[in-house]
Amino acid sequence: MVERIYLDSAASTPVADEVIQEMLPYLKQQFGNPSSIHSFGRETTRAIQQARRRVADLIGAKPSEITFTSGGTEADNLAVKGAAEYAKSALGKRHVITSYIEHDAVLEPCRDLERLGYNVNYLPVTAQGSVRPEDLKGALTKNTALVSVMHANNEVGTIQPVKELCRIAHKAGALFHTDAVQAAGKIPVDAKDLAVDLLSMSSHKINGPKGAGALYIRHGLDIMPLIHGGGQESELRSGTENVPGIVGFGKACELAAKNLAAYQKHVSELRDYLIGKVSQEIAHSRLNGSTISRLPANAHFTFFGVNGEDLIIKLDENDIAASTGSACSVKKQKPSHVLKAMGFSYEEITGSLRLTLSMQNTKEEIDRTVAVLSSIVRELRALSPFKSKYT
Repeated sequence: MVERIYLDSAASTPVADEVIQEMLPYLKQQFGNPSSIHSFGRETTRAIQQARRRVADLIGAKPSEITFTSGGTEADNLAVKGAAEYAKSALGKRHVITSYIEHDAVLEPCRDLERLGYNVNYLPVTAQGSVRPEDLKGALTKNTALVSVMHANNEVGTIQPVKELCRIAHKAGALFHTDAVQAAGKIPVDAKDLAVDLLSMSSHKINGPKGAGALYIRHGLDIMPLIHGGGQESELRSGTENVPGIVGFGKACELAAKNLAAYQKHVSELRDYLIGKVSQEIAHSRLNGSTISRLPANAHFTFFGVNGEDLIIKLDENDIAASTGSACSVKKQKPSHVLKAMGFSYEEITGSLRLTLSMQNTKEEIDRTVAVLSSIVRELRALSPFKSKYT
């Protein structure tokens, strides 16, 4: 039987064995509600606080600055809507700035704010998918409450100049949020060095369990809660905590910090090997995104004359998992808003394929993937109305 190859780590990652072992006691013996004052409750409270320290350590924060959520989407919603609503009530500000290439977890809250009467500016990006600092300067006003620009793009892997963008926002008196779901645990992320006010994270992108995430909220910053109830998570996120998920997330952050250098070396070397193989063996292909400021694990291509969805199906038939972009929206069958913002034509967008790597991948897997991919591309192009152009 042929071993399956998984090249979609930007969508999700397997839960590490060490993480599972850390979680098990909180699925069985240590099941107490953290809000209870008896020993069962105190056990789970201590576990949450240990996890909070581990998450904080990964991004150079204080434990008190970490609020646990159900994942990156909730963290983004809490950051964007929570900060905007507080700024409106306390300062009368109703202006928010984001970019056209944000994850839907940021774009949809911004659209909801527009429905509530906020003015939202969407920044354009370069052909490599990078936000230009001068565009942010031009969009800022004295009424700007919040700027939200992702740390690294989930589709093409471009890393944004977050530190510079944050400095510009602060100079104008605005808060700055960054969606670091794809960055935290994959590249060095230091909330204090970046000087961001809010930073979103997710567990299942770094070998932790699904259903857990966190929002870093700079000490002294006030935002409005979205979920009201018993006042858990410092009254910012009510509801009984997902103790096993939080414990697993904390362990995953500890492992990510410990293995960061090894991770970066292995996956970036593998990424470069993959990019080289594709460029050599598959004609009429192009790497998308920045060639300089790029996530170590991301390789995003356009294969002219073929459809990306067809590529995914054919690859899956050959036991290779890949994607065209965000796993959170791919089932909607809509063209990538990220690639559209980068100025791609319809043909360039529909011919895109994202391959994202992990510590578990090998050069042998890359060799097999490129060989299979090359064969599939030739097959699809032979059936294409543009076959004379690309064969």
